[in-house]
Amino acid sequence: MAKRGKLEIMRDVLKIIQENHNSIKTTPLLRATNISSIRFKEYFSGLLEKNLIKEVIDKKGEKFISLTDIGFRFLEKYKTIIDFIEEFEL
Repeated sequence: MAKRGKLEIMRDVLKIIQENHNSIKTTPLLRATNISSIRFKEYFSGLLEKNLIKEVIDKKGEKFISLTDIGFRFLEKYKTIIDFIEEFEL
């Protein structure tokens, strides 16, 4: 299995959030990404800084992670790029 690059891991994290109805706790997200907790923290911080994800606290005080509009746009653009690469067999 090929090693995932930075963009693929970012896409995977965002896709996991999206597939969980745009609301997931940090620990299940970490487990689903299949990367070390140290690397996860790096990616998580980067996604927060780039405003691709946000932390939301519900009425019970529980913290959930969700995509921002920019995060949804990232996934759309990423898919466009992958479709282009596949279409032209690059």
